[in-house]
Amino acid sequence: MAADLIDLVPRLGRPRALVVGDVMLDRYVWGNADRISQEAPVVLLRADAREERLGGASSVATMLQALGARTSLVGVVGRDADGLRARQLLTDLGIDAAGVAADPARPTTVKERYIGRAQDRHPQQMIRVDYESRDPVSGEAEREVAAAAAALVRDADVVLVSDYDKGVCTPAVLAKVVAAAKARGVRVIADPTRGGDYGKYAGCSAVTPNRLEAGLATGRTIATHDQALAAAAELRDRLGLEAGLVTLDKDGIAFAHRDGRSVVFPTRPRQVYDITGAGDMVMAALGLALAAGADYDAAIRLANVAGGLEVEKIGVATVTRDEILADLLHAPFRAAGRTAGAAKVVGLPQLLADLDRRRAAGQRVAFTNGCFDVLHAGHVQYLAEARRQADCLVVGLNSDASVRQLKGPTRPLNPVEARALVLAGLQDVDHVTIFADPTPLALIRAVRPEVLVKGADYRKSEVVGADFVEGCGGRVHLADLRDGFSSTDLIDRMKAA
Repeated sequence: MAADLIDLVPRLGRPRALVVGDVMLDRYVWGNADRISQEAPVVLLRADAREERLGGASSVATMLQALGARTSLVGVVGRDADGLRARQLLTDLGIDAAGVAADPARPTTVKERYIGRAQDRHPQQMIRVDYESRDPVSGEAEREVAAAAAALVRDADVVLVSDYDKGVCTPAVLAKVVAAAKARGVRVIADPTRGGDYGKYAGCSAVTPNRLEAGLATGRTIATHDQALAAAAELRDRLGLEAGLVTLDKDGIAFAHRDGRSVVFPTRPRQVYDITGAGDMVMAALGLALAAGADYDAAIRLANVAGGLEVEKIGVATVTRDEILADLLHAPFRAAGRTAGAAKVVGLPQLLADLDRRRAAGQRVAFTNGCFDVLHAGHVQYLAEARRQADCLVVGLNSDASVRQLKGPTRPLNPVEARALVLAGLQDVDHVTIFADPTPLALIRAVRPEVLVKGADYRKSEVVGADFVEGCGGRVHLADLRDGFSSTDLIDRMKAA
């Protein structure tokens, strides 16, 4: 478990972030793609929904805002209906858009995506249509953008440059931003455009090109970790950066710092639905963590988690701190050959440390206990109801010796390792910890659950630990039991068969 990241998330605070770059409007048209057009051999999309989101630099701003930052945006829109819509979306999200200029000489950048569903499921992007000007802003618009950015740097904890090559991030604009940030000791992190001269990013704290962009900028083929690290180091040295980063999609992020650190931070496998917006999310999470005072190592690892969550969603989507924390707490990592479920089976010290982190993040803990010798549908239903009582469910599992004390010398049928692994495989179970005492009272006192759960075949006065939990301000919940299910009856039927 990434304990340091779990500790970091609640401490991120509300840093002030300034985003400079290309404001875009992402429009999605959804529908069923259920036949071929009679006019041409193309799929016919029967549209049934339309959605608008912010893209480009405004996507980074949106993601920062969703992550809890106080965000300002500097960029350019056209003096048109799409520009008004983009401004309204920014205002609705609480993003400071006073630095977004309106240029009558150019349209607002719009990316229109058509998303088709086959048989009312499996949405897939069919085509994207772009409306844009890629000419650099000039004259009054350039001066307005540069002045707004330099003024807003004074109140920022970090500056993120999101360059989609739509004309806003000119050398003059970036030079003014970098100079203002250096005067205040504020980091500038740039997500650069593809190809072109990277000289305009000189003096930034770091750049975060992807594999293709870094390859074009350095003239390298980037197929291995060593090649990615070499490209990151070259960009760092050539541009006078604090660090060079190269994002490697499913392979993580290559990081080369001027203090000598050179490492690839891996990411874990994900169910990828749509890579759109992943780079923006990495940028937003990286900037947020650095603004909150995190070191690059922790910031990059947090960015990997946030980017991984984003690709599990359709289109450009936001991720919240709660989602990141939940992913960290439930990450199905496989260490030392252990299965994902086995990672939930923990000793008391690790359990208590994790519960402290959860409570620091505002989560409540439910606890139940039992032998769970032969798991059946009644157990599954019971544990699901127990999990609904709080944000986290801890199951105290009787050791083999304590099961024999309770059930007799022929039990348990399954050793404690097997019982623990089966329980840990259930989605509703967050942690399994084994206890050897005749009763779970000592464990309950250590865990201090907000909710103590037992079956409805008990009276509250019979529940071990009830007085302690209620004395601490918690409550006791008696869960319904499913008729016709009993481990003892099930074992007897199996023997008879």
